[in-house]
Amino acid sequence: MGSALKLLIGGPALLYAVGFTLLCILLEVFITYERYSRYLKWLTVVLFSYVATVFLVKVSWRQVAEGTFLPSFSRSGEYWSTFIAILGTTISPYLFFWQASQETEEIRDHLDAEALKKEPWQARVQFGRIRFDTIIGMFLSNAVAFFIILAAGATLHVKGIIDIQTADQAAEALRPLAGRFAFTLFAVGIIGTGLLAVPVLAGSAAYAIGEAFKWPTGLDRKPLDAKGFYVVLAAATLLGLAINFPAVQGHLHVTPIKALFFCAIINGVVAVPIMAVVMLMVSNSKVMGRFSLSSGSLRVIGWASTAVMFAAAVGMFVTLKK
Repeated sequence: MGSALKLLIGGPALLYAVGFTLLCILLEVFITYERYSRYLKWLTVVLFSYVATVFLVKVSWRQVAEGTFLPSFSRSGEYWSTFIAILGTTISPYLFFWQASQETEEIRDHLDAEALKKEPWQARVQFGRIRFDTIIGMFLSNAVAFFIILAAGATLHVKGIIDIQTADQAAEALRPLAGRFAFTLFAVGIIGTGLLAVPVLAGSAAYAIGEAFKWPTGLDRKPLDAKGFYVVLAAATLLGLAINFPAVQGHLHVTPIKALFFCAIINGVVAVPIMAVVMLMVSNSKVMGRFSLSSGSLRVIGWASTAVMFAAAVGMFVTLKK
């Protein structure tokens, strides 16, 4: 985010990174989630900058169709690492914590809402809302992900630029290939995506650790009412900032881009046991009561998704040295 802002207005990228970090921490700690989420929802519009970028560059739509519907496979470790990384950014373990925690906060914030095991007659309305959110949300998020991949393939990859180490390097490489406007959209997209991602990533870590230790958790709580939760949230955000400093990068031998890639791989691998546990839990009437999973089609889709994630993880480990 700091590098992208530097490209747009000039100045020190590291200082901008510090500013973005402090901004994110202050918003998360001192503004209630109900207010904060209104701005986050509007920030999602910036993701469509990646869609716009594709239509500003030359794209072979025939090749896109072939690559989309007739994918090729490889035995190389690099291929399978990238495959599991892409899956890890889609079905990420931290989203399980985030989604569940936000549903709980929705109950706390609305006096007429109760857990469905206590108020089962609310199920129709709540499941309708969740179903709508899931279908629309997953369609749009995967569409944006598709266009991000397409934008990179149509600009950077076709020119042989495949070793991107920093976000500004990616944006700078895009400038002569796609023009000033596409470059600006890409840079703005990085900033907007970062502002969206930081609260979710840091917040998910805070929820997971806080709930494990049975601390008071929630972005709707005041700082003094959930001290441990907010300390973890701030610490996670500051750790993300630390990777931007050259001394830390030299010690860890990792850049922010590589860190993101490695985290996506870890997410993809860790998601497998979590998905299996979730499928077992939702099928257990002792856990779910009358809301245990009874639909055969949903059961098949759930276990099939788990199997695909497992196969991708196995494929990566088998081909690791190739």
